[in-house]
Amino acid sequence: MKKIYYLSSCSTCARIIKELGITAKNFEMQDIKTEKITPAQIDETKVLSGSYESMFSRVALKYKNLDPKPSTEKEYRKLILEEYTFLKRPVILYKGKIFVGNSKNNIAAAKKEIG
Repeated sequence: MKKIYYLSSCSTCARIIKELGITAKNFEMQDIKTEKITPAQIDETKVLSGSYESMFSRVALKYKNLDPKPSTEKEYRKLILEEYTFLKRPVILYKGKIFVGNSKNNIAAAKKEIG
């Protein structure tokens, strides 16, 4: 599978997509703002990433207002499904591997894998 979950209004996602050479011709592209991530999709990504928490963005502006903060896998999953901003992005699925977020190391690893 070659898929990316991203936010079209995010300049960081756009830069990464361009850097990795991802296009609609070679990847399934899902803008999570206009096409919400489904329970089945988030569960599939969790299997590859190891946890919902690893896909949860603590830098999202809405995270500051959460009280109480999430502490269980069930809570992380629920919040990601309710609000797209809580999903770290981009999430790149490539031939059984997952790359979550925009850290330099993560993008370098994705670039090395994708070629």
